[in-house]
Amino acid sequence: MNENELKALISLLDDPDTEIYHELADKLISSGPEVVPFLEQHWEQSFDVLLQGRVEEIIHKIQFNQVKNDLQLWKISNQEDLLEGLLIVNRYQYANLHEDEVRNQLAELKRNAWYHLMYEMTPVEKVKLLNNILFHEFGLSGNTTDYHAPQNSFLNKVLETKKGNPISLACIYSLVAQRLDIPIYGINLPKHFVLAYMDEDNPEEVLFYINVFNRGQIMREEDIRSFLQQLNLPPSDEYMKPCDNLAIVRRVLRNLVASYEHVDNLEKKKEVQILLDLTDPA
Repeated sequence: MNENELKALISLLDDPDTEIYHELADKLISSGPEVVPFLEQHWEQSFDVLLQGRVEEIIHKIQFNQVKNDLQLWKISNQEDLLEGLLIVNRYQYANLHEDEVRNQLAELKRNAWYHLMYEMTPVEKVKLLNNILFHEFGLSGNTTDYHAPQNSFLNKVLETKKGNPISLACIYSLVAQRLDIPIYGINLPKHFVLAYMDEDNPEEVLFYINVFNRGQIMREEDIRSFLQQLNLPPSDEYMKPCDNLAIVRRVLRNLVASYEHVDNLEKKKEVQILLDLTDPA
């Protein structure tokens, strides 16, 4: 479809016949993201509320399809890059985000910690350094006043507001740590998400755990076992050893499903559930 054909198609979107509209919409949606700038331009030039609403609906469906495609590709070939997986989730709500802003923010946090990092530091000292950089200097904290807000699951908003839920804070913490070659990884606890500092000499062994939602509090194995016991769950590797990046992204999506249900946005809940189903490891 050339540019003139595309513009002609868009100009017909205000047709009162809903069948004609749906046929036009399907053609535009199937054309993919390249038509979005033309749709946005038409939206800006129109004062027709009906047409603007239809354009917004088409743009959202195009962008949602792109998120689905990106997530499937990430699952198949790029799971090693946790940040990319989180940014794909971000695109669901913030399709036009300049993602380099997120990357630059993480790079700055890494740089700030690197200035103070010394080779002879113990693991506990390294965690204290990260805690100081992320919680004291940068100001990250748990969003205890609006815990269920959807924005707590979007990385860009957490970096902007400096408030998040356990998994978003843990993702930022571990992304910065791993960029400093500090072996800190996610632990997919039920009803909570914490981090583990792994033994560099024996990578399968956990030295201690970190509760990022409580400003980087160090926890022992006994604390995790006690937590699981309260939930009547066994201290299995599933809950006590690091999970993979797919499990982390799925946990973020599950949180979003619950958040949208909490704020009674059932349409978004349904869409995020579709994304969650696409990442099913089975």
